Order: sequence, then C-alpha cells, then structure tokens
Amino acid sequence: MKGTKVLSKSPFVERITRTHISIPLVVFFIFSVFLIYQGITDKGLSGWQITPLFLIGFLLFTLAEYIMHRYLFHMNETNEIKKKLVYTMHGVHHHYPKDKDRLAMPIPASVTLAFLLFLLFRFLIGDLVYGFLPGFFVGYASYLWVHFMVHAFQPPKNFFKILWIHHGIHHHKQPERAFGVSSPLWDLVFRTMPTK
Repeated sequence: MKGTKVLSKSPFVERITRTHISIPLVVFFIFSVFLIYQGITDKGLSGWQITPLFLIGFLLFTLAEYIMHRYLFHMNETNEIKKKLVYTMHGVHHHYPKDKDRLAMPIPASVTLAFLLFLLFRFLIGDLVYGFLPGFFVGYASYLWVHFMVHAFQPPKNFFKILWIHHGIHHHKQPERAFGVSSPLWDLVFRTMPTK
C-alpha cells in the first residue's frame, strides 16, 4: 500500500515513531568515529587492533539483523499481544513499505539501545569495544541505507540491484524468506534464500 498509518492518537508519540533516514545515518557515523578516536587516543588501540574488531562488529551486525528480522519481526503471532507488537514493530512496514519515515528505528529508541550495547560489550570485551562497536554501528547504518534505497528508489543499475531484488522478494513474494537486508549471507547460511 502507499501512504502511511497513524500508530498513536498522541501527536507526540506519533511524531517520535517517525524518523528521517539522514538522522540515524549521521548519528551512528558520528558515534563510530568518536569511539574509534577514543580507542586510539585514550585506550591505546592500534589500527591493527581496530580493523579486525571493526570487521567482526560489522559481520556480527549482519547476523543480528537477520536474527531479529526472522525471529522477532516475523515471530508467530500466537496471541493478541504478540500480534500488536509484531504489527507495530514491523507489520506496519509491510503494509506501507513506501512510508519513508518508518524505515528506521526512532532515534530515542536507537540511541538508548546503542548506549546499552556499549555498556554490555564494554563489560564483555573491555577496551576492545572501541573497535568492535563502530563496526556494529556502521553495519546498522549500512542496513538503514540499503533498506531506505530499496523502498525509496527505483532499482539501481549496479551491485545494489541484487539487494533491491532480494528484499523486494521478501516484501512481495516470499515473506518467509530473504530476511537479510544489507546482505544475503545469512539467508545462504540458514537456507532461507528465495526459491526460484
């Protein structure tokens, strides 16, 4: 469907459920640069340490994206609470895929989650978080850009076309397949690639 849907009668709540794509892209890019800068200047990490940590963080984000999309956003709606939760988190996006203001998690939620992830990974891996988490955040920003591009633009004539088609199949043909947005890697691994 074209258009949008009002999710809340409260104008404030409705407003914070909408996010222009540029805001999280800028915010998570700045977070990533700041963390890398802190890692180098305050924590003594080298480029040789940050680079593999960054790549691991990026790869782990693609796995987290796949798992959340498959098991959280498309969970079995066995009761009314789950049904409402799934619709609010993701179902509204399937009904209104061209609604550009609902292609990213609202900033208050995403910044809070980013802070909690920082605390969690700081506890688990110490100062290595300054190399790992920027990769995770850039993975998230990459996902946002690809997702926005797929829903806002015509199919590109470059390698992004593969991702455009992959996600289009998920939306319009096989919603039980093609859960990867920024990469089809985990669809290959977990055998959820679209059937021909």
